[in-house]
Amino acid sequence: MTLLLLAVIGVVSVAGLSFSPALLERSLLRPYWLLPRRQYATLLTSGFMHADYGHLFFNAFTLWSFGGVVERAVGPARFLALYAVGLVVSDAGTWLRHRHDPSYASLGASGAILAVLFASVVYYPTGSLYIMPLPVPIPAPLFAVGYLAYSWYAARHRRGRVNHDAHFSGALAGLAFVAVTDPGAWRRAFWLLGG
Repeated sequence: MTLLLLAVIGVVSVAGLSFSPALLERSLLRPYWLLPRRQYATLLTSGFMHADYGHLFFNAFTLWSFGGVVERAVGPARFLALYAVGLVVSDAGTWLRHRHDPSYASLGASGAILAVLFASVVYYPTGSLYIMPLPVPIPAPLFAVGYLAYSWYAARHRRGRVNHDAHFSGALAGLAFVAVTDPGAWRRAFWLLGG
């Protein structure tokens, strides 16, 4: 499933970026216009397009790094459900925050991918993550807390062109998805961390 998602995201994003700017434009999630213009399809399409090749590469690399291990832990069907829930919840967070801003638009799979990454923190709590360019491993739980705090702060202060609301919502969706579908994973995580 991870490889299938990567292939679809890659093909669709490259098509939009290289051959069809109109496709890219039609895929934008515009929270202000979502309900009045019934642009419901953009809740899905925006999660498969990317604004540029750097954005595509970073998201694809993150999904490739964490998708396979989470998919092996939960199985392909539940993995796809996790990805879908991450996408929907991150879009809901974006809509909630920007529904009154007619100029706001968003693209990318980051929210869904962060749901996968944060699910991996629950399944592999003793693991470590690397954030480039830092050459040191960061324990997964510490990364999770730090990332959520940064995303919350950045979303409130509009830092750059990044949709921090989607990141925050998607990360929480991943944690909640595991809590609902596999509460034993949370108990194992606390046990492994000495709690």
